[in-house]
Amino acid sequence: MTEALGVRPDDAALEVGTGSGYQAAVLSLLCRRVITVEREPVLARHAAATLQRLGFTNVHVVLADGAEGYQAEAPYPAILVAAAARRVPEALLAQLGEGGRMVIPVEEPEGGENQDLRLYRRKGGEIVWEVLFPVRFVPLITG
Repeated sequence: MTEALGVRPDDAALEVGTGSGYQAAVLSLLCRRVITVEREPVLARHAAATLQRLGFTNVHVVLADGAEGYQAEAPYPAILVAAAARRVPEALLAQLGEGGRMVIPVEEPEGGENQDLRLYRRKGGEIVWEVLFPVRFVPLITG
């Protein structure tokens, strides 16, 4: 996912689904700033404390609904979603900057357990996407 996202040193990345903070830490080594959104308070507190203790000063943990993104610092050149969506959240697409990339696992239309990792890009104001490969992630919980 990280490779497919193609983060650059000057990018500010949005990560949805902080969990332990591992992916945020990886992204922080590749780009200027990481905003990571987690909906579970215990996970957010634990990740924030761990990241701070380990010296990841360019990561900001936000407690919020990840499907809503983090509008305060949008638009983003890079968005990584670490949970599978039934439908790609419009709020995240709206926060994707021109030339930006978003990697997100999405359930296939027929549902079930099938998911694909997709790469979305904003080009000339339009959103284009491609399927990268099949994956299996926990569901993106929203609301």
